[in-house]
Amino acid sequence: MLAGSLTACGGAAGGAPDKPFITAPEVFYLRPHGDKAGPRDKMPYSLVAEDTAGSGARTLTAEVPKSAEKTVVLRKYGGCKGSSTRVTCEVDADYSNWSDAPRAKVVAAEGAKTGDSAVVTYTYTTKGGKKLTARTRFVVGEPVVEAVAPESVQGVRPGSRLTAPVVVRNTGEVPVRGLGLELTVDGSEFTERYANCRYPRLQKGHVAVCEFPDLTLEPGQTVTLSPALRLRTPRAQMYTSYRRAVWALDMGPGHYATVHEGGDHGDGPALRPEPTGKHSGDAFVAGGGSTYVVLDTHADYEVSAVNLKGAPGDRKTFEIEVRNNGPADVGSPVRLVFEPPLGTSVVEQPMTEYDDGVYEPYCKSDGSAYTCDVQALEPGQTHPFEFTVTLGEPGAGTLTLEDKKPSSPWDVGRRDPDTGNDTAVVRVSR
Repeated sequence: MLAGSLTACGGAAGGAPDKPFITAPEVFYLRPHGDKAGPRDKMPYSLVAEDTAGSGARTLTAEVPKSAEKTVVLRKYGGCKGSSTRVTCEVDADYSNWSDAPRAKVVAAEGAKTGDSAVVTYTYTTKGGKKLTARTRFVVGEPVVEAVAPESVQGVRPGSRLTAPVVVRNTGEVPVRGLGLELTVDGSEFTERYANCRYPRLQKGHVAVCEFPDLTLEPGQTVTLSPALRLRTPRAQMYTSYRRAVWALDMGPGHYATVHEGGDHGDGPALRPEPTGKHSGDAFVAGGGSTYVVLDTHADYEVSAVNLKGAPGDRKTFEIEVRNNGPADVGSPVRLVFEPPLGTSVVEQPMTEYDDGVYEPYCKSDGSAYTCDVQALEPGQTHPFEFTVTLGEPGAGTLTLEDKKPSSPWDVGRRDPDTGNDTAVVRVSR
């Protein structure tokens, strides 16, 4: 829950440590009675109270006003006592309804209509008898913010400009009152920075955070945020992505989401919401989502041959080199399969540290071949694999570059135009 949507009484949660306090959200949205749908990853209701006057029981009371008995009801847990409109719990000096068993949960009453609301009062009585209060307005129904987020865009020229509209709608039961937006690019760059968005410094210009506190989105309403998002795609990378996250300001971005702080505003035009017609054919995603951009490029991977000379029983250490000849970085879609010559045995292989000072084989082996993941390589980079073998009689083994299974429908691999250098020989001779 955003800090601005909390109500508090007593010392602030981040203030003087010797003062008791209670905090609760200013607004919280409830599912209608019996309805388990709604936004995913929703921030749970959070009620926190603290009294630093030593150990011992305190009391927490939740009360529903008489005028709201048909809107919300209380459910009691963890030894709390009372009715559907008034519940009292004995709680610890450091209380949180997330971690402590005693709690009074507010739910929508049977028959309550979407849009109905009620203010519930929480009273925290300290060890010394001081009463602190916090209030939350519970609203029946929830705003559900969705953004157009196509899974992928194909065939984009490397280094070109890409324009992407930001389209948002509310599919919930109640209005969105204030909209939050976070734009993130991975591999590309913003070519235009909005004047009313922040660009946090730690993210080095790859994140924009925008808030529209005065925007109201009625249920079913769609808006386009203009001007559209403009990006510069990379020249030497095959895959890039951009993401848009959207949320109702008084709900927050989600239980496990964070909003980057700080940053200066951009020097471009302001981002403005404009009413939009129906977008029934577009890929709306609740909370927003990522779009993967597949650039019109490729990577030529090459594995180099190895020649080993010696008598049977000799030990030889060598490197198998896998090189990306470019022109693009395509991630890590390739494995190396090494089949030693008949009679030649591997005695040492690449290792990886998975814990402090603890190692395990980097490659997988079925007894006759070694399969090794090739790390992501920029154009011109090489991944070496060092092996030590005991030589057998003269003969030849094989080196093969093998494509991994696509990770998703948009994953087209490396589009290697020259697969002739995907194989090579490990030759043993005297």
